[in-house]
Amino acid sequence: MAAAAAASIRERQTVALKRMLNFNVPHVKNSTGEPVWKVLIYDRFGQDIISPLLSVKELRDMGITLHLLLHSDRDPIPDVPAVYFVMPTEENIDRMCQDLRNQLYESYYLNFISAISRSKLEDIANAALAASAVTQVAKVFDQYLNFITLEDDMFVLCNQNKELVSYRAINRPDITDTEMETVMDTIVDSLFCFFVTLGAVPIIRCSRGTAAEMVAVKLDKKLRENLRDARNSLFTGDTLGAGQFSFQRPLLVLVDRNIDLATPLHHTWTYQALVHDVLDFHLNRVNLEESSGMENSPAGARPKRKNKKSYDLTPVDKFWQKHKGSPFPEVAESVQQELESYRAQEDEVKRLKSIMGLEGEDEGAISMLSDNTAKLTSAVSSLPELLEKKRLIDLHTNVATAVLEHIKARKLDVYFEYEEKIMSKTTLDKSLLDIISDPDAGTPEDKMRLFLIYYISAQQAPSEADLEQYKKALTDAGCNLNPLQYIKQWKAFAKMASAPTSYGNTTAKPMGLLSRVMNTGSQFVMEGVKNLVLKQQNLPVTRILDNLMEMKSNPETDDYRYFDPKMLRGNDSSVPRNKNPFQEAIVFVVGGGNYIEYQNLVDYIKGKQGKHILYGCSELFNATQFIKQLSQLGQK
Repeated sequence: MAAAAAASIRERQTVALKRMLNFNVPHVKNSTGEPVWKVLIYDRFGQDIISPLLSVKELRDMGITLHLLLHSDRDPIPDVPAVYFVMPTEENIDRMCQDLRNQLYESYYLNFISAISRSKLEDIANAALAASAVTQVAKVFDQYLNFITLEDDMFVLCNQNKELVSYRAINRPDITDTEMETVMDTIVDSLFCFFVTLGAVPIIRCSRGTAAEMVAVKLDKKLRENLRDARNSLFTGDTLGAGQFSFQRPLLVLVDRNIDLATPLHHTWTYQALVHDVLDFHLNRVNLEESSGMENSPAGARPKRKNKKSYDLTPVDKFWQKHKGSPFPEVAESVQQELESYRAQEDEVKRLKSIMGLEGEDEGAISMLSDNTAKLTSAVSSLPELLEKKRLIDLHTNVATAVLEHIKARKLDVYFEYEEKIMSKTTLDKSLLDIISDPDAGTPEDKMRLFLIYYISAQQAPSEADLEQYKKALTDAGCNLNPLQYIKQWKAFAKMASAPTSYGNTTAKPMGLLSRVMNTGSQFVMEGVKNLVLKQQNLPVTRILDNLMEMKSNPETDDYRYFDPKMLRGNDSSVPRNKNPFQEAIVFVVGGGNYIEYQNLVDYIKGKQGKHILYGCSELFNATQFIKQLSQLGQK
């Protein structure tokens, strides 16, 4: 954020966590002396919040020697303070009271991810009294950190129990009002935490008659109540760190997943979105199965077990930061270039060492040589850097190779290009039936995704006869037709509500295969994979944001409701009081989001000087997970 250029949401949440680990005293970087050694006790929720932000090494630097799950068997460590970071749930509180009774630690710093209720606080107090451990409970804090930050400009509400706030949960036909209230309260609680951490009260816009509107009404009320209670308001004074925000408040746009069901099913072509689509990737960690070769095992031996390897794709990884939004062929080419430049440097070190007859010498002896060896010394001092570079190259070689295997095996480039054409209403070069019936093109799920996108994007639904023909082809290809059942109902309903969403009129342009990557020397055999280049086109979510952020008049967004929690009386209007375009905006998708939309927003804002966007969603799913939810909704 221009305003918060000083602090992205990732930074703010990290600072809050470090303060908590430092017994809720601001953490000073270069204070001399050892940190206070302590143990960290978290639940799964706490673990998910911390793991994308702090590495084990960073925790150790903060004095955390052990980090344990609350509900694991823990031995007493009576001379060490314990920092707890957990949700204020019934079973967590019971377990904490048990810890107090068993006198596990020297002192207890209790931090709740989300605000704890008065009655639960009393339960802890009573347990502490009964265990005569009142003096040991050093601090009890509400941290308001109930959301997970994955990027500087992206967050998701939760990973545990995400089925509670999933697309399916919100769109179940048999959901009761009380269940819906619970879902909405869960979402609002997390969004409230997000704004407390961001230190800003937003202006809220949302579409009418959707789950997003229910969230907006409740969030407005919750922010309002907190601002009214001036003594305990979380949005005043020192928590804000004056000067981090410009005078202008951010805009929060709440959109409902139902405005665009095609994008989450879309096959994609950018690196991060592909990794999420085809590999096991969540909370910034990708898990790969390495196929171990059969060639060296003796005849008749059992095939070796597949090795599971996991890699963290973090902001520290420069290659990932630079290329996570790039089209895949470009990524393959860049990995190759990195590898070549690394090899050149590696050879240089070896060459210099051998010229000087220093192969076996230790670094000390080398540095004592006179200045004509300055070159060598610099080569040697950059060794750790080279090794780190090598680690990242290996990591991305493995990840990109795994992605490439999927692209080739499933012809994902063909799917991506064809779907782009459907979504942008371009003439199609081959028939949909051919792709569905081609046994070599993709998995049954790929075919289902393609057909659903066609069905959702069609201005005119296919005739019953055509539909039957498609259904037969899909069934023959091994598809489960439940998702189509649901999409049919959804489309009939959505048609009454509004016109179909348009996806802009651009297509991916094939540019001829990349010559460099085709070189025989490359790690990646891109034979036959199209080198598609993307043109920027705004997806529906980006378009809605653009209208509201730039104050453009557009039938799509003109009747969006407007809430300003700072206004004394809430008024139900869609007339914005503020006529100036916003500099900062948060887009939040109720019902789930994906990396395709995130990337589209990132690309959109690149062209806007000094403006900043954050993307959030109630859960992050890939097409496989989304299809599964649609399938459950479509079951008879």
